[in-house]
Amino acid sequence: MKTAVSLVFVVAAYGSMMTTAGAQESGPRAEIVGVDTVVSQPLSQTTSVIGRLVPRQRGTVAAATNGPVGEVAVAVGDSVKKGDLLVQILDTRIRETRNLYAAQLGEAQAKVETAMAELAQAELELKRSNQLKSSAAFSQARYEDQLKQVATSQSLVAEAENAVFTAESELRRAEIDVYLARITAPFDGIVVEKHTEIGSYLGVGDPVVSLINDTDLEVEADVPTGLIAGLTPGRAVRATIYGGKTIDAFVRAVIPEENALTRTRAVRFDAAFPPDDTIGPLAAGQTTTVHVPIGEDRAVVTVHKDAILTQGTNKSVYVVVDGVVQPRPITLGKAVGNRFEVLDGLSPGDIVVIRGNERLQPGQPVTYPEMAATEDANG
Repeated sequence: MKTAVSLVFVVAAYGSMMTTAGAQESGPRAEIVGVDTVVSQPLSQTTSVIGRLVPRQRGTVAAATNGPVGEVAVAVGDSVKKGDLLVQILDTRIRETRNLYAAQLGEAQAKVETAMAELAQAELELKRSNQLKSSAAFSQARYEDQLKQVATSQSLVAEAENAVFTAESELRRAEIDVYLARITAPFDGIVVEKHTEIGSYLGVGDPVVSLINDTDLEVEADVPTGLIAGLTPGRAVRATIYGGKTIDAFVRAVIPEENALTRTRAVRFDAAFPPDDTIGPLAAGQTTTVHVPIGEDRAVVTVHKDAILTQGTNKSVYVVVDGVVQPRPITLGKAVGNRFEVLDGLSPGDIVVIRGNERLQPGQPVTYPEMAATEDANG
């Protein structure tokens, strides 16, 4: 009986030992995490300059011919396309003038035909006289008269042709006036001001409406003169617009005129605007902040913001080394987009945990998709 009890005890103890050994061999379960690599990247030191959105096309459309206004086809706020009617000048008198010149042209052309027919007849008679020079029927006086008649007819033809040229010129001018009586939009845009009404009399150069092209905007900023040297054409900068949206902008031109009071120069930037549905409608004059470089780019080590753990004033990250995480205290510098400059504690190439780091313990094994892919590639 005692032997049987002892045997049961030994078997139970052996089983307990095997279970403990198996647990020790398998170790803690590897936690699945998301990781990111510490990198070295250029950092630009910038200062903020207040700017604004400005249209590339803006201006006042003026009348190019005289006459009373017969129709105003737009109102303030209307959107127009290039070629759309803005104002129609009453053109009845202009059209009648054109018709008059058209009639005068026809008359002048008829006179040319008559003069050319008379010239042809005079030349024919002169030719016959030439043929009779050796006969008794030849008359020297008549021959000289025929020479004068040919010269006179040639002069009349030239005069009639000049009259045609003058009539054609007057007709073209009248047709231009008819065309100019229809005042149209020179570019796509929005009517921001109206300067005339039906019944008003317009002279050449009188304003009709003011337009801005709201679909072709760029950024203008008054930049301190000391920062102009770094803004060469094509230089990329960052700009912040409606709702804090940051966009890329590129130097297009530095205006060579300085404001003596503010010591600034206007700089124009081409901007890569996102679709309106992501930032709302843009408008001329809208405030924009341009981040102007104030020094040369420098290389900095950066870490993803989601890797950073904060305890009081201390910052740390979990670094993955041989499949195990270890905490690493770090010192941070400037923000660089969604990353932070690392002044101390990390090196380029370090792998840090950015997802799942809040539940980790020092020395805990981890796994992530990139690790599995590397192991598969290495066999």
